[in-house]
Amino acid sequence: MDRTRGLLAGRKALVTGAGTGIGAAIARALAREGAQVCVTDLDLARANETAGAIGAAALALKLDVTSAAETRAALDQAAERLGGLDLVCANAGVSTMNRVEDLSEEEWDFNMDVNAKGVFLTDQAALRLFKRTGVKGVIVNTASLAGKVGAPFLAHYAASKFAVVGFTQSLALEAAPLGIRVNCVCPGFVRTGMQEREILWEAKLAGKSPEQVAQGYVGLTPLGRLEEPEDVAEVVVFLASDLARYVTGEALNVTGGARMD
Repeated sequence: MDRTRGLLAGRKALVTGAGTGIGAAIARALAREGAQVCVTDLDLARANETAGAIGAAALALKLDVTSAAETRAALDQAAERLGGLDLVCANAGVSTMNRVEDLSEEEWDFNMDVNAKGVFLTDQAALRLFKRTGVKGVIVNTASLAGKVGAPFLAHYAASKFAVVGFTQSLALEAAPLGIRVNCVCPGFVRTGMQEREILWEAKLAGKSPEQVAQGYVGLTPLGRLEEPEDVAEVVVFLASDLARYVTGEALNVTGGARMD
């Protein structure tokens, strides 16, 4: 079924962590709705794959979101090559799993640097660019169900995603007088390469089989299935579009009912 509605016609967008998974689905969905998209990822080959699937109008850039200089340069380059920028999706994220008592500083820093600091640096660069160019832009951050409620073996990840929710709300208040909207999505149990790794990690930590872990995720989801990256991407399209013109500061659950507040 062709779901193209042209909701983002003429828009210029940048998506971080868009080489695979949720980010790639977001980039494809934005392009489908008429946006020109800059696909960024730490892995340039994967960014190129996503951009190639979108078509000639898409741009691919390598980006380490933990670097302020790289992030500013990527947004500036995207704006120059696309003829402006008015939508930024800070999606890049990582995860590891461990018990708190066994958690290393390296694991803590890795999750916080990419998931929390990466969103901060991306949003800061977007805000500065929007102000400099006079654009009433839109920012959409990727948080998580783990940004609403903690989970065993994910204390460090949850802390980083709770940070995204709080940061989103605070930035939305600062940006509102400029006409800039800032929201985040909170996906649940999404079927991605990251989830495949997490299932194996959790199975080992909890003494379960991977099949039991996966079925546990389904059991926690009232809609009765694992989430697809496209389920998240459609909600990002909504938040990016004028349909959500009066929505800002929200942390919107996209969890199939696993979280309802």
